[in-house]
Amino acid sequence: MPTKSSPRYSITRLQFLMLFWLTAGVLFALKCAFPEIAGERLEEVKKQIVQFSTSRPVMHDSITLASRHVDSLMQCPRRMPQLLNADGTPVKHKVTSIPGRFQDFFPDLNDVQLATAQRLGQESCEDRDEAARRRTEYVFIGASPFYDIEHLSHSIPYLVPRAARLLDEIGRSFLDSLASKGIPFHKMVVTSVLRTNEDIKRLRRHNGNASEQSCHRFGTTFDISYNVFHRVQDPDLPPQPETWAVTLKSVLAEVLADQRRLGTCWVKYEYRQSCFHITCR
Repeated sequence: MPTKSSPRYSITRLQFLMLFWLTAGVLFALKCAFPEIAGERLEEVKKQIVQFSTSRPVMHDSITLASRHVDSLMQCPRRMPQLLNADGTPVKHKVTSIPGRFQDFFPDLNDVQLATAQRLGQESCEDRDEAARRRTEYVFIGASPFYDIEHLSHSIPYLVPRAARLLDEIGRSFLDSLASKGIPFHKMVVTSVLRTNEDIKRLRRHNGNASEQSCHRFGTTFDISYNVFHRVQDPDLPPQPETWAVTLKSVLAEVLADQRRLGTCWVKYEYRQSCFHITCR
């Protein structure tokens, strides 16, 4: 004898939509009638989210930790150099030579500097016109009492704020070090700053060693010459003896070594370009 099958129920799409909107309407009416219930529930959810986020440890990579360390250092007051001894005579510290080769003492290669530049810098500019439109993202460094800018053919005098601040600190420290060693006033010379993608393409036509993945694209990097320094002479005083460039190079290297030891920058000694290649951290 055939068994009697149970009836099957189906719902049409129109019935489903009517049921959905009816349920939504009822919930909305309840929220309007009892707003304190919805508010209490929302606050409870917010507390749970905050509790969950604060209970989990936040992990920071080395670039973030280094940048925070540098920010704390730059906020500290600068120590004034001691220029006079107790008896009033000028202090004359000795010039400290870098032990070994400069290449070994300043070994921070492009891959290390590039990783930091990409994180702390701005997106690269395609050409000078784009750089001009985005100039508010950078600091103009075309004039400074602490350094001079060489005629720039393949870069423009702009840096991100933290790099401009580092360059000022290096320039001031260089002048302080010269004074404490009894060396006449010289300005260091910056030879390369922000480069657009178009600048790099033009540079690579004449310099095969120029990297297409240049740190200069991000505004975090600058080059300082170690062969050229500009003497500042008071016209009202008699001419002073010339200072050898190798002596000034040693003083600049000492300053950069101190900054690198503090963790404020990466430094690479560029033999062919005759400069220190520096990226802020």
